[in-house]
Amino acid sequence: MNGPAVERSYLRAEAVTAEWARSFHFASRFLPLPKRRAVFAIYDYCRHADNLVDHRGARSVAAVRDDLASLADLVREMHRGVEPRESRWCALYDTLRRYPVPLAPLLELLDGVAMDLEPVAMPDFPTLRRYCVEVAGGVGLMLGPVLGASSDEFDELGVGLGVAMQLTNILRDVGEDLDDNRVYLPADELQAAGLSRHDLERRTMTPALRDFLAGQVARARRYFAAADAVVPLFPDDGSRLTVRLMQRTYAGILDVLERRGFDVFRGRAHVPFAHKLAILGREVLAERRRAAGAPRLPHALRA
Repeated sequence: MNGPAVERSYLRAEAVTAEWARSFHFASRFLPLPKRRAVFAIYDYCRHADNLVDHRGARSVAAVRDDLASLADLVREMHRGVEPRESRWCALYDTLRRYPVPLAPLLELLDGVAMDLEPVAMPDFPTLRRYCVEVAGGVGLMLGPVLGASSDEFDELGVGLGVAMQLTNILRDVGEDLDDNRVYLPADELQAAGLSRHDLERRTMTPALRDFLAGQVARARRYFAAADAVVPLFPDDGSRLTVRLMQRTYAGILDVLERRGFDVFRGRAHVPFAHKLAILGREVLAERRRAAGAPRLPHALRA
C-alpha cells in the first residue's frame, strides 16, 4: 500500500467528517495529527455504513444487505492484515494497523444500521438502548484505543457516552425520522403518557407531548452526566479535551431543545459555532484549573 494512496484516503476521510459531522470535526482538531487522522478514518467507515442504508435511493433492501455483508467481509480481512483492494479504505486499514481497534464494534455497527432498513418502532427503552449501543456505543469502543483510554472501566463508560449522543440524535431528528417511517421513542413510555405514534405524526406540541419529551431529554442528560467519568481515562494530549468537547457540544443540543420548549418539529436543533467556541474556552480553562489543582468554580459560575 503506497504512501500517496494512504494520504489521499486520509484526506478524503477528513472531508467526509467535515461535511457530515461538524461538531465531531471541530472537537477532533485538538488531537495530535496521527490520532486525528485515525478518528477521521473511523468516522468515514461509520458514515459509509450509515449512508448505505439512509441514502440507498431506489435500491432494494436485499441489495443493501448484500453491501453491508460485503463491507463486513472487508473489515474482517483488514482486521486480519489483508490490504484492501479499494483505495478509499487505505486510511482505515492503516488505522487498524496502528491502533488496537477491536473487531466486534466494527461489525456490530453494521448490524445496527441494518435495523433501519425496515420500518422502525421501539417497543421499550431496553430495545432502544440495545440499538443505541450497536450504532453509537460501539463507536466509543472503536475510538477508545485510538485516543488512548487507559482503563478497563472505559468499555462501559465509553458505551454510555455513545448512548447519550445517540439518544440526543433521536430527539433532534424526531420529525425527519417520521418521514422515513421510523419512531425510536419507546412505545410503552408513549402509551404511559397517554400518547401514540398518531400524536407524533400530527407534529403539534401539546402539554402531554412536551412533558414526555422533557422526560426523554432528562434521561439523555443522565447518560451524559454518567459519562463524565470517562474523560479522565484519556491522556492530556488533546484527547481528553476532544472527548469533553464532544460530550458538551452534543449535550448542548439538548439545551437548544429545552429553549425551544422541547418542540422537536421546529427544524433540526444545532449548537451554533459561537457557542462551540464558548464551550471550548470554558473547557480549556477548566482543564488548566484541574491541572493546577485549583478548586473548581461553583456550577452557577460555570454556566
